[in-house]
Amino acid sequence: MELEGKHIGFAMTGSFCTFAKIMPIMRELADAGAFIHPIMSRNVYETDTRFGKAADFIEAAEAISGNNVIHTIPEAEPIGPKKLLDLMIVAPCTGCSLAKIANGVTDTPVCMAVKSHLRNARPVLLAVSTNDGLGTSAKNIGELLNYKNFYFVPFGQDDYVKKPNSLVADMEQIAKAAEYALDGRQLQPILC
Repeated sequence: MELEGKHIGFAMTGSFCTFAKIMPIMRELADAGAFIHPIMSRNVYETDTRFGKAADFIEAAEAISGNNVIHTIPEAEPIGPKKLLDLMIVAPCTGCSLAKIANGVTDTPVCMAVKSHLRNARPVLLAVSTNDGLGTSAKNIGELLNYKNFYFVPFGQDDYVKKPNSLVADMEQIAKAAEYALDGRQLQPILC
């Protein structure tokens, strides 16, 4: 399935170390003809880190998409009722966001956007980035793997020596995984 003409929510949560890889992927999707609707958690929207300033990421996302960043729960809630999106991508998706999504908690703009989007039985693509993916977050990954309309960007351990429980998605595969998710299929192999 092609991405051209598809409306894609691109939600970012607080795995700040992956943002340098994420922004070019957002650009890749836009260059493929997708209409990007950026969504950020409050932490992403407000927090400057050693990986960059929040204002710079906001500016980049808005320049790529041509849309304002959705960054509040009231802004995210209409996504479902208005059927705004064909696909929701959460990249990066932190362990905290995984837990909230798996348990139906909607206390952040990203989680509300996912919940609202799911009311239309449309796909959600998760790009995991968590230091406890093989620890406490493993159960949430397992649950979401079994839920209808959830798909994962292939993921694996990013540093098994220094961070043995850490998992991160292969961000370079987001576009391909998006095409698969839009077609109702999980890109394989899921573990890389």
